[in-house]
Amino acid sequence: MLATKPKIKLIGRREFVSFPLLNIHKVEAKIDTGAYTCSIHCRNIALHTSNGKPLLTFQLLGDTVYSFDEFTRKKIKNSFGEMEERYIIKTLINIGRKKIKTTISLSDRGNMRYPVLIGRRLLKGKFIIDVNLIYTNGLNLKTLLNNH
Repeated sequence: MLATKPKIKLIGRREFVSFPLLNIHKVEAKIDTGAYTCSIHCRNIALHTSNGKPLLTFQLLGDTVYSFDEFTRKKIKNSFGEMEERYIIKTLINIGRKKIKTTISLSDRGNMRYPVLIGRRLLKGKFIIDVNLIYTNGLNLKTLLNNH
């Protein structure tokens, strides 16, 4: 059986994204090919113990408290070029009609313009970015090219 190439979508420099497993919908994200990983604004990160296992709790964009028992920690270079240790969770992200399993770092982006940053690790092989566009909702590149 031949493997089919994934359909590459066209997106702009800003897009609305959703995190269905976290019940977060249509949040504005900055598409940043200079960043390697994705991050989301989060507050009140705390590490607890539940039944002898570590449990990570945090608040994302609203007041809902999320709990994860599966997470990692990783050193990531922040926007100022400094290394910082961040918690990483696995979740599902929707960009346009694409549903992608991904890892995302939890970061205080309160002083940033956009609560979500999408890095090139997620973008590679799935999207082409046109910095002249915003909110494309993942245009079909093949259709777009055939119409020009």
